[in-house]
Amino acid sequence: MSAFAAVDLGASSGRVIVGTIEGGGDAHVDLHEVNRFPNGPVRVGGALHWDVLGLYRGILDGLRAATREVGALDGVGIDSWAVDYGLLDADGELLGNPFHYRDARTDGVPDKVFATIPAPDLYARTGLQVQPFNTVFQLVAAQGTAALASARGLLLIPDLLGYWLTGVRAAEVTNASTTGLLDATTREWALDVAAALGISEGLLPPLRDAGELLGHTTLLGEVPVWTVGSHDTASAVVAVPATGTDFAYISCGTWSLVGLELDRPVLTEQSRAANFTNEAGVDGTVRYLRNVMGLWVLQESIRTWNDAGLPADLPDLLAAAARVPALTTVVDLDGPAFLPPGDMPSRIAAEAARTGQTPPQSQAETVRCILDSLALAYRRAVRQAADLSGRSVDVVHVVGGGVRNELLCQLTADATGLPVVAGPVEGAALGNVLVQARAAGVLSGSLADLRAVGARGLDLRRYEPGATGGPSDRQWAAAEGRVDGP
Repeated sequence: MSAFAAVDLGASSGRVIVGTIEGGGDAHVDLHEVNRFPNGPVRVGGALHWDVLGLYRGILDGLRAATREVGALDGVGIDSWAVDYGLLDADGELLGNPFHYRDARTDGVPDKVFATIPAPDLYARTGLQVQPFNTVFQLVAAQGTAALASARGLLLIPDLLGYWLTGVRAAEVTNASTTGLLDATTREWALDVAAALGISEGLLPPLRDAGELLGHTTLLGEVPVWTVGSHDTASAVVAVPATGTDFAYISCGTWSLVGLELDRPVLTEQSRAANFTNEAGVDGTVRYLRNVMGLWVLQESIRTWNDAGLPADLPDLLAAAARVPALTTVVDLDGPAFLPPGDMPSRIAAEAARTGQTPPQSQAETVRCILDSLALAYRRAVRQAADLSGRSVDVVHVVGGGVRNELLCQLTADATGLPVVAGPVEGAALGNVLVQARAAGVLSGSLADLRAVGARGLDLRRYEPGATGGPSDRQWAAAEGRVDGP
């Protein structure tokens, strides 16, 4: 039996999960969480930061717990959210806590960048969806600061943590592709783009593909640290239990990443206008997707209600929401009002009023509005991705924490008109372990082979469109027209 530790960092918590694999023709993976620790923004001096040292401590505690449970590890791999980074000085020391992507310092920066490199030209090179927090916009926002002037290197969050474990600086390509500084076709740094924007080439570390040996950590003995799909969505897509190519996926957590797996980027003007992104996947694939705001809005709503002393038990709220008439109110959750932390129920009410709809009148109606609006966004993204790429889709796979939200999964089937297969919950950790195991020689083969191993023993649930008498396709289409108002 081989054992690998997957460090999986989300926007609200971090986890160290051990994956054990028994080889042979019926190889399968068993996952076991050994440590979970909180993660979230810390406001200092008016700016939002990550407590990256706290994350590192949680990782070390988890790795020690893993070795106590299974003995020597055959590897460690790290995945996390995208775009955020740490700056290093000439001695390799961290220059302050990394900024949180929800910090407001990038407000208005994309327009400044597009004045230098027009948006169509930038998209033709990097293929990246415009999000105000993309690394390229963060770096332009940081120009003129003492930290950036002193920096001699940049590492994205999982790469920074890997550097602290091994002493090796590198940028794993799936996360590097979210920066806006990677050529979507060659998968190399777009150095001319960086130069045009005043970003020093010296900040950008050497690139590594997923499935390489980064180095060894001596903190727990001589344990190899492998590169994996270090953007958590890249790892999650590896774990999608698909048996063919005509599938869409939704990696559903704080964010929802909705898209297709392709063999080449889609860099057309139509794709740019639809705000789709081309991010690198494992084994040379392309994650052609759109970022949707995801369960963040629901999480923030629950936090707001808790702060106000209102009952906010999620299972009770979902049960009550299921009894609310469908599509009463829908809003565009990808609007800028829903990006920063805050009172989401009030923002939803304001957006409903702005678009001529009756605002939700209760917690249950607010939750139903969020879930209907998410399913509507999924419908749009899946259908547009298929149209823009020329790929047919016959099933939608949902992975991540949203798998547990049965109402959302059924609404997604209803909205897309496609069967939804839900599972696994720990998709990123499973994909992380699968890539490590292949790199270590425990497994072999293609992505399809890895997926077959990962699917063994999974508890999957299938949702059929209309199974519970939900809205018709015509009703979903009519709801789309209400999102932008009269």
